[in-house]
Amino acid sequence: MDFAFIKEVIPLYIQAAILTIKIGVVGILLSTLVGLVCAVVRYWKVPVLRVIVRIYTELSRNTPLLIQLFFLYFALPRLGIKLSSEQCAVIGLTFLGGSYMAETFRSSLETVGKNQIESGECIGLTRLQIVRYVVLPQAVAVSVPGVCANMMFLIKETSMFSAVALADLMYVAKDLIGLYYKTEEALALLVIAYFIILLPVTAASAWAERRLRHGQFGNA
Repeated sequence: MDFAFIKEVIPLYIQAAILTIKIGVVGILLSTLVGLVCAVVRYWKVPVLRVIVRIYTELSRNTPLLIQLFFLYFALPRLGIKLSSEQCAVIGLTFLGGSYMAETFRSSLETVGKNQIESGECIGLTRLQIVRYVVLPQAVAVSVPGVCANMMFLIKETSMFSAVALADLMYVAKDLIGLYYKTEEALALLVIAYFIILLPVTAASAWAERRLRHGQFGNA
């Protein structure tokens, strides 16, 4: 193990990690928003829209992120739409993550009892108010473990971004291996970098699940 080489290239990994985290955070936030909207559409069985959401969900979940990125980066320019590597990465991660978040939120929404919805209707709440004040607070609490698992999954999927020439962690590792043949050093730093990124997410997930299990969200 060449520790002098490792010390020399650490700044490259730090820069790549910052880019990976930035795109990962934006992608996860947009995925959560898309997933929540899609889940509500399917839960309330909105005409036409629920069919569109179902098609999107099946298409997204049954195609690899790598293929989606290739389509965005290589196919769209032939149609006159040119996107940067960063834009492809964010759109691809959102497209993939939105479907997983949608299924997580949908299953959580279905755990809310129909009697509670009927009670909301009886006291004069509109459908939007029922979703906002009755359904969503309970569904979001139930969805915490699934959302945390999806977040970890999406962060690990960022390793695909190197395929569209984005200088992320995987891109840097592959570049260093190709230039200097320092396979062990490059891969060791890659593993450590992803471990450092994912460890706080894992810890936060465990904390959230523990709080949920003991029903302490309302006492925080």
